[in-house]
Amino acid sequence: MTDFLVRNFVKNYEQYENQTVRTAYGVFASIVGILCNIFLFLVKISVGMVLKSVSVMADAFNNLSDAASSVISFVGVKMASKPADEDHPFGHGRIEYIAALIVSFLVIEVGFTFFKTSIDKIQHPEAIAFNVVSLGILTGSICVKLWLGLFNRRLGSRINSSVMKATSADAFGDVLTTTATILSILICHFSGFNVDGFMGLIVSLLVMWSGINIAKDTLAPLIGEAVDPELCKRIETMVESYDGILGTHDLIVHNYGPSRSMASIHAEVPNNVDIEQSHEIIDRIEREVSKELGVLLVIHMDPVETEDNRVQEHKNLVRQVISEIDESVNFHDFRMVDGEKQINLIFDLVVPYKYSKAQQAKLCENIAQEIQKRDERCQCVITVENSFRAAEK
Repeated sequence: MTDFLVRNFVKNYEQYENQTVRTAYGVFASIVGILCNIFLFLVKISVGMVLKSVSVMADAFNNLSDAASSVISFVGVKMASKPADEDHPFGHGRIEYIAALIVSFLVIEVGFTFFKTSIDKIQHPEAIAFNVVSLGILTGSICVKLWLGLFNRRLGSRINSSVMKATSADAFGDVLTTTATILSILICHFSGFNVDGFMGLIVSLLVMWSGINIAKDTLAPLIGEAVDPELCKRIETMVESYDGILGTHDLIVHNYGPSRSMASIHAEVPNNVDIEQSHEIIDRIEREVSKELGVLLVIHMDPVETEDNRVQEHKNLVRQVISEIDESVNFHDFRMVDGEKQINLIFDLVVPYKYSKAQQAKLCENIAQEIQKRDERCQCVITVENSFRAAEK
């Protein structure tokens, strides 16, 4: 069903990394969400009024808020697709995150409203009418929401949209809330115990929890979350695949909206190669990474000694000592200054965030002491830093 709709309503649907096609996916998903949720709202509000059930009506207005959320998502996706201008040279992609944040507050507000209504219903319960047709309609709405959740999750994964993934999670939450509503009606009918207010309370809490989760998911990229390890690996692998590149480090990726990223990376090049030749390679890599991965990449060249055996020996010494102390620590930008009485080993040390400032200082001291035990002429000049990429799970 999903593939059929996409093939017929999204032009060039296979080119989903293209920004225009990606926007078309977002618009299409928003329209489908609006239509489905308005339909469910009309059905449920009618059923709720017939049954005089606050949990059913709470569920209905939750669907209405979902429709409003889809409208906001539609506007957000359209505005996020605006091209860069003088005031916003990196584009407007983050508007999509802001739209999702607004959606989360709407969901929380609806949940809180019916939380108060449910409390009143517990204090002043009213009889619930039992109707097989109405229960069938509510069961049908579960099927619609389940499909809508799978629909958004599939398309959200395809175009890497946090908004659509959050919408998917919200839809699956609605499946649970409607199931709770049906249970309250059945319990009341067969046992005579009115749990409508309690079920409404559960529904309202689930709705608010869904809104909080959406807010968390959309705030993360706005605050500045760590870079996806998979994207890091793709960038590093592609850069290192070119002749003349010995290695990479210090990859930093800035996100300006879904599929809108700018990155910088240090590429190690042999220090005995003509600088213009290395620069030509760097320029070609920047162009081709941008074309293939859609990432605006800036590369800083780091010249590396490749022929001096003494430098390589001391570099291997540093590598061995660090791995013996903590395998989660690594280093780069290694340089050696060989003096008459001492040898300065200069390098950057990349440590996990679990290290406090005191622990970092102790680590550097341990590394320097261990290296000096093996070669008393060596003095370490260490710069400590953290990685900007997320830990691999």
